[in-house]
Amino acid sequence: MAKSRQLKGRIRSVQNTRKITKTMELVATSKLKRAQDRVVAARPYAEALRQVLSDLITPELAERFPLLRRPAPPAKGGPKRAAVILLTSNRGLAGGFNANLIKEARRRMEALEAEGYTVDLHGIGKKGIGYFRYLGRKLAAERVDIGDRPTVDHAAEIVEPLIRAYAAGELASVDLVQARFVSALQTPPATVRILPVEAPASATAARDYILAPSADAILDQLLPLYVRNAVYRGLVETAAGEHGARRTAMKNATDNAGDILELLKRTYNRQRQAQITQEIAEIVGGAAALQG
Repeated sequence: MAKSRQLKGRIRSVQNTRKITKTMELVATSKLKRAQDRVVAARPYAEALRQVLSDLITPELAERFPLLRRPAPPAKGGPKRAAVILLTSNRGLAGGFNANLIKEARRRMEALEAEGYTVDLHGIGKKGIGYFRYLGRKLAAERVDIGDRPTVDHAAEIVEPLIRAYAAGELASVDLVQARFVSALQTPPATVRILPVEAPASATAARDYILAPSADAILDQLLPLYVRNAVYRGLVETAAGEHGARRTAMKNATDNAGDILELLKRTYNRQRQAQITQEIAEIVGGAAALQG
């Protein structure tokens, strides 16, 4: 009887766990839809910025703008510091989502340090910050207040100090480690170089436009905007990737709980049947003994 009670207790425990994971799956699905809408809404604007830059940037202009200029390596007198912005979530229960982002950040930091740079790490999200704090690494900046609803203002607050430092020649590069939102099931980590601004691959020679104001004046406004937009896209894609990963993790947990529950019920039924058979045998044996 004691074992039967233990099995019934385990069954109730797994049932409760399955209810929790199922609820979390539904919540993540709801949040994923809104986050995915933000990703889709951000893409046309980013593409328009990219197209304008591809039309304006020429080799002559690239030399006149600090955000386009590539610094010399440290061995040749260039800046010795590089910055890495790591985006992670504030909460766990998302499978390997945060671990993959942290691994990607470590890979990029090790590559920069191998090139002779001192890396300034900027942590956005509790999971990444907590990991590097545990390792004893000092972070240049920490933000845990953004959550899963980032705004353009959040992106500006993160990257404006880095834009100023890069323009002043204090940084050699700025990399953004984010989740690339391909689909709800595919959110691979990615490293995006945001400074120096790289001319889009489709950039061609300047077209025959009449510009007012001049290309210099337009680029002076667009380049910081382009960098801020890259960070904003990283924030919204990482937020969407977090919800997608959490939904997948909670669905797997719910399915696993169902499998365990089925196994426990079968075990309980077999044990209960064996107990009933034993009780019947004892009753029949007792009756035969009385008749004898």
